[in-house]
Amino acid sequence: MGHRRGKDVEDRVLPPMAKELRVPGRIEGDDDASAVVGEPAVVRSVYDELPVVSYATEGPDHRIVATNGMFRAYVGRDRIIGMAVREAFPESLGQQIESIFDQVLASGEQVYLRGFRVQLTRQDTGEPIEVYTDQRFHPRHGPQGEVIGTIVDVVDVTEQVREQQAALRQAVEAERRYEQARDVITALQRELLPAGLPVLPRVRIAASYLLADADTAAGGDWYDAVPLPDGRVALVVGDVVGHGVAASATMGRLQTLLHEHLVAGGDIVGALTALDAAATRIRGARAATVCVVVLDQVSGAVEYCTAGHPPPLILTRAGDYRYLAATGAGPVGVGGRFTKETVGADRLDDDEIVLLYTDGILERPGRDLPGSTVELAQTATAVAADRAFRDDTSTATERVCTQTLELMIRLTGHSDDITLLAGQRVAAPADLDLHLSSTAGSLVSIRESLASWLSEAGVGEQDAGALRHAVVELVTNVIDHAYLDMPDVFAYQVAVSLTDAGELHATVTDHGRWRTPVPSADRGLGLHLTEAMVDTLNITHDENGTTAAVTLRVSTPARLLDAADLSARPGPEPSRQADPFLLFEQPSAPGPRVRVDGPIDAATVDEFDRLARQAGVTGSRSLTMDLTGVTHLASAGVAALHRLRTLHGDNHTELRLYAPAGSPADMILSLTQIPHDIHDPDHADEPAS
Repeated sequence: MGHRRGKDVEDRVLPPMAKELRVPGRIEGDDDASAVVGEPAVVRSVYDELPVVSYATEGPDHRIVATNGMFRAYVGRDRIIGMAVREAFPESLGQQIESIFDQVLASGEQVYLRGFRVQLTRQDTGEPIEVYTDQRFHPRHGPQGEVIGTIVDVVDVTEQVREQQAALRQAVEAERRYEQARDVITALQRELLPAGLPVLPRVRIAASYLLADADTAAGGDWYDAVPLPDGRVALVVGDVVGHGVAASATMGRLQTLLHEHLVAGGDIVGALTALDAAATRIRGARAATVCVVVLDQVSGAVEYCTAGHPPPLILTRAGDYRYLAATGAGPVGVGGRFTKETVGADRLDDDEIVLLYTDGILERPGRDLPGSTVELAQTATAVAADRAFRDDTSTATERVCTQTLELMIRLTGHSDDITLLAGQRVAAPADLDLHLSSTAGSLVSIRESLASWLSEAGVGEQDAGALRHAVVELVTNVIDHAYLDMPDVFAYQVAVSLTDAGELHATVTDHGRWRTPVPSADRGLGLHLTEAMVDTLNITHDENGTTAAVTLRVSTPARLLDAADLSARPGPEPSRQADPFLLFEQPSAPGPRVRVDGPIDAATVDEFDRLARQAGVTGSRSLTMDLTGVTHLASAGVAALHRLRTLHGDNHTELRLYAPAGSPADMILSLTQIPHDIHDPDHADEPAS
């Protein structure tokens, strides 16, 4: 059942001298084979000592028939002769390795893979390892020239790839902080696509957008996730014909129009009818395709329409998949109609994932549409079940939107933009309800409980930090003022919930006495900071006490990628333990300098003030204060900084504050208009603030 290699293939694979000297895989008509290739024992010894990692397989099940010493040492496995590749390396099943052997066996042509990412488990230690390799898969031939197996040689390039990835991460970080988009096309694309995806209690949403080419990044793909007034959520993926600025501009108009119509009524037929009418008037919009899925977060009921677009893929709880049936509607702007008959219905069970995508992931070089459709389903299913790159700490939807891309394009490349949008039904987090005593020590418990709950709810770090800050400020207000004239310790309550519209609601309730805040340079800043960090702040009070309520609409960013981003690994999970407060001197600095780590709030501000005065010798010498490690800068900390700046000013010395751009301290110092450096003032190679 092997493939017989023809002369045309031989001409492409073998150079002229190799064809003249080529020895068949088995020597026919020579009774003394050792006269040609050497004594068997010597040949075996030479192969085993070859300074390359090498092994060979045979048959359609790819049984391992030969290994050399370096291969056995490399994988940490000895007795695998006679085993199929899938039996010897079961952890590789989700990584598409077996398909490469199939390709060589079927085509009879060599395959060369560069920087191929592989995860294995060493049999001798049980240690999981991840490596990057350059691999050559050579066809093995039988006596009649038929392909009977493969010979593989492997070169480990993990160190080089890691160095490249480290350099890439450094470059990305530098660009993120100090550079704007490199060209107007990519900037336009980022501006037109949604800034973030809603964080919902019962549906976990993720998206990724892979650019076709970094030089012509803009395209016509778009995605959207829209919480509807009735508690459902609409997931949308669309594709405008063409690329470049014109396609992006058209995409932006269609995306905005469809979003607004969905928000207004949540009706698929009405929204697509309006989009269809607009497509006849908007230049470049004719024949745009779009898929809309409306999901009931509570029941899992699904309504959807595939307007000329590939149908959604359902990744089931049982580890299988199914494609929804196309609904029969055509692209917009081509004279079709949208009716109830062009809307399909289905249901998404708990933990199941619905995946929307654009045809760029199907129409890849060297792949036909039917085969690519099956490949997408199988790959996404393996990724969702965590059977591919298993150390990824992302959520299931985030993995589906990134690992699926990596696995699908690493053998074929891609010629078009690719958009993936995934939504998974999950259990809603229980509302947070805390009852605590009005002491400064309770702030530690508040921060820990909030961090844990917000992480479980899937709230991103930026929004989580804003809510934590707002709640701690409100709690500090209670501790400082609500029970000021009462000798006993009294309780207060903190309640937090996440609504189906993607809003965090938080309330802080006490039973003390209301006191009107009197803002000044260093007091009464808590409510001002809270109001600046949330969408709404509402305070009600009467003879029974005070309730402060805040709301914050939360979102998570989608990923706009290019091919180089795909193998970048996620960082470690941030620690959810309480941050200790530390202030320590940095003697290696060119002048007096201290670094502050942890929270500066009502519980730590007295210690902060004492240590800062010691470091500045009560304002008599200039001091640089590095606030990089500050995790929370409360209004009490802002007031302390005001006092310290005044103290240094009265002594004609300088207190110079350093808070890197985007850090928690930078955000608060900017809101309160306290002068500070966003670049390290003690590093001459960095620009001044």
